[in-house]
Amino acid sequence: MSSLLTNTSAMTALQNLANTQKDLMKTQSQISSGLAVANASDNAAYWSIATSMRSDTSALGAVSNALNLGASVLNTATSAMNSVETILKQMKADIVTAQTSGTNATQVQSDITAQQQSLISIMGSASFNGVNLLDGSTASTNIVNSFSRSADGTTSTGVLTVTTGNIALGGAGSAGGLLGASLGLTNSAGATDNSSATSGAYAADSLLGFSLTTASGTGTAGATDLNKLATAIDAAITSVTAGAAQLGQYTTTVNNQLAFTSSISDAITSGVGSLVDADMNVASTRLQALQTQQQLGIQALSIANQNSQLILKLFQ
Repeated sequence: MSSLLTNTSAMTALQNLANTQKDLMKTQSQISSGLAVANASDNAAYWSIATSMRSDTSALGAVSNALNLGASVLNTATSAMNSVETILKQMKADIVTAQTSGTNATQVQSDITAQQQSLISIMGSASFNGVNLLDGSTASTNIVNSFSRSADGTTSTGVLTVTTGNIALGGAGSAGGLLGASLGLTNSAGATDNSSATSGAYAADSLLGFSLTTASGTGTAGATDLNKLATAIDAAITSVTAGAAQLGQYTTTVNNQLAFTSSISDAITSGVGSLVDADMNVASTRLQALQTQQQLGIQALSIANQNSQLILKLFQ
């Protein structure tokens, strides 16, 4: 039946064209954004998962930054430890020289004083971002090294605690670290504080402060003290080597965690992409098909509208 009031063909053509337009807009949005799920209305479950995982990726980025910062702190301390070991070996050679008959203790002490000042300078300047593991100013420092989310959505952050008890070169009073502790020398009343560091960072008769000359400058350290010094330097070299090894272990842990964090971050990013990214090959093909459907829909609507004009011929 033909009707002037109700054009069923035109209504059907218009509805089909509207659906095509809707699909075309959705496909164009996917192509422009690269996302098949850009909003919660596209797929609430996938959008929710993707949003949570993206926040986790950001947190893992912060963990990577913290690990890089921690690695820099550890590398700075390790470089300082290596320099300290070299200077201690030079100091040991001077102590051996001082035990030789006819040696001018004042001249040897001049060289030792320069070495002590170098050690103190290294201890005080082995700082990165205000963190110094060697001067005894801190018992430990924490490095954020992990971020995780449990099945119930609870998140947690892990830390690597770097303790300085076995690596600090200086400290307060007689317990002043690997190099700052009192050696109990019997002939070191004239030991001078060669420090530019905080007072009390080491004992006056420690490796950082001892003097081969007495207070009056007329005598020299006795054989007992020289033997103590030689033994103390050997022990310090061993301790510094062990401390450098400990720093190396921390550094290895940090580097391994950095690699893992980067890997897990990439895995999460890839997983989120598989949930919400648009398949551009499919979207491109679909766009062309929908554009063709749009053109045909417009033509079909035009034909349906022209059908009403045919009724006029029946009255001619």
